[in-house]
Amino acid sequence: MTTSEKETVGERLWIVSADDHVVEPPNVWWDRLSKSDREVGPRVVRDTCETYIEPASRKTQYVKGGDGPITDWWLFEDRALPVPTVVACAGLPYSEHTEAPINYDQMRKGCWDPTARLVDMDTNHMERSLCFPFITRFCGQLFLEAKDHDLGMKCVQAYNDWMIDEWCGDSGGRLIPLCLIPLWDSAAAADQIRRNAARGCRAITFPEMPSFLGLPSIHDPSGYWNPVFEACSETGTVLCMHIGSGSKLVDTSPFAPKAALIAMKHDIAQLSMTEWLISGILPRYPSLKIVYSESQIGWVPYVLERLDKVFLHDTYAEIPDAITEPPSTYMAGRVYVSFFDDDTGIRARDAIGVTQLLFETDYPHQDTTWPHTDSVVDRIAAMVTPAELELIVRTNALTMLNLDPLPSGVLSSSR
Repeated sequence: MTTSEKETVGERLWIVSADDHVVEPPNVWWDRLSKSDREVGPRVVRDTCETYIEPASRKTQYVKGGDGPITDWWLFEDRALPVPTVVACAGLPYSEHTEAPINYDQMRKGCWDPTARLVDMDTNHMERSLCFPFITRFCGQLFLEAKDHDLGMKCVQAYNDWMIDEWCGDSGGRLIPLCLIPLWDSAAAADQIRRNAARGCRAITFPEMPSFLGLPSIHDPSGYWNPVFEACSETGTVLCMHIGSGSKLVDTSPFAPKAALIAMKHDIAQLSMTEWLISGILPRYPSLKIVYSESQIGWVPYVLERLDKVFLHDTYAEIPDAITEPPSTYMAGRVYVSFFDDDTGIRARDAIGVTQLLFETDYPHQDTTWPHTDSVVDRIAAMVTPAELELIVRTNALTMLNLDPLPSGVLSSSR
């Protein structure tokens, strides 16, 4: 790509981020639950924070109370959860990226306010953004673990109403709804999918490995997840699986530096994709789409190559009857993978399928490239054709979510 071509791309190209995050503002549930439910539902209080080192793991833990500094706490039932700084560290120097709690007034307002988020998106040349939750955990595990699932169901519905009506409602289509489902009730989950799809939602969060959460696996013989798959297929709703949504990461050796764990965070996504591609679900539901978020992409070519070789041993490998073609053939148009900075994956793009690659910025977490994402795009531009670049940073995401381009003037009015 020549210098003039790069400049042309930079002037006209807007990024559609397939993975950003929102730190839920204090009013999400407070404004939507009854007075009695507010007393145990998710709510924010300001209190002191005590720090201690857990003897077994030697990890630093933060506990509400004591004589430490004051911070903001999310309360739910009998739990108290702080917001770690690394979750809302956009704009902070790397030296301040820690797990110590951060208050709402210490964060960039774009972490939790939709109007301020659009301003930060403009700064980073971002056209649209799909945002995962935080305090609920990436696929709503907080409500799965609730003592009262009736309350959990109310909280799921309240979050979805807030996501569609308030977070995304006045953004002119720039903020894309990503909703929760009640994981403990697949029929109710299917109802939520249809309810929210009718209001324009095209994506839900889903666990990488449901069995790690004590739920039936995607291979469950009774078909526990079939209502969810059917509802997603019917409505064009995409299953979005974020790293860590299986609530489990690789076990590193005792005393290993944290860097080892951080570098291997893709491992459960790798296992999940492997299982999905040989599950038989994709051929049974030919309209179903899934996407892996923040898992990076450099590992995908090996998984596809290895599965296709294992497929040759179909009897020994117990390949389901529904898998009639090499597993890699089920990727195109069905399985998407997201990355924020992965040169290895870009070099291997043809082995994955350029149309399956989605770009993201991870705002406002510690891996975010905001506000200098253009430098990453420039590096990608030097490795791919202009047509490939537009697919990767914009068009593929719109295709996956079945979104039309924004009307002319929507972006220019906010630049």
